[in-house]
Amino acid sequence: MTSNPKRITKARDGIDPRKSYSLDEAIKLVKERATAKFDETVEIALNLGVDPRHADQMVRGVVNLPSGTGRTVRVAVFAKGPNADKAKAAGADIVGAEDLAEIVLSGKIEFDRCIATPDMMGLVGRLGKVLGPRGLMPNPRVGTVTPDVEGAVKAAKSGSVEFKVEKAGIVHAGVGKASFSEDALKANIRAFVDSVVKAKPTGAKGTYLKKIALSSTMGPGLRIEPASVSAV
Repeated sequence: MTSNPKRITKARDGIDPRKSYSLDEAIKLVKERATAKFDETVEIALNLGVDPRHADQMVRGVVNLPSGTGRTVRVAVFAKGPNADKAKAAGADIVGAEDLAEIVLSGKIEFDRCIATPDMMGLVGRLGKVLGPRGLMPNPRVGTVTPDVEGAVKAAKSGSVEFKVEKAGIVHAGVGKASFSEDALKANIRAFVDSVVKAKPTGAKGTYLKKIALSSTMGPGLRIEPASVSAV
């Protein structure tokens, strides 16, 4: 991957890595520095006071971003009969059962979200080694194992984002595009942080939300003052 030192230096100009910016300031600075030739994704990272190696400190959930994600999400659904018809009508890109399982086992993963009806989990469970490492395994906790496939497909298409804490206690996600308005990004960021805060596990001790950082795909990261995010 090649880099552009001049562009990087210019993007970092005026950014104080030691400062915690207000949410409004950070959004403005991130947008101004998203100068790549494509519409950069605005990404958020939260450092949490949890150790996900312990089951009672796992953080996981899903949030519907009010302004959408700005990206096209391809959805696969494991369903049969009427549920398969509902999934197709709702806009699912791939719908199937045993035939879809064969496609997955072949390594042809051409979707970003995987949904399944409860009766399909016996079949889907055998695909864990393929779907799990890619973060695509359906899970009832985030609404991707559900009899309401129509609602799940529409949510995925309209801007729902799954999140899961990593080993280092970090949760990150894309919360929109640099082309979004400042208000649209602010709404998405607040919705995301609020959902992560509400997902605080019972085993979390001390300070839960330690740091918040915002950046664009190719831009520098900025620390955000948590108090400026009203959802906190």
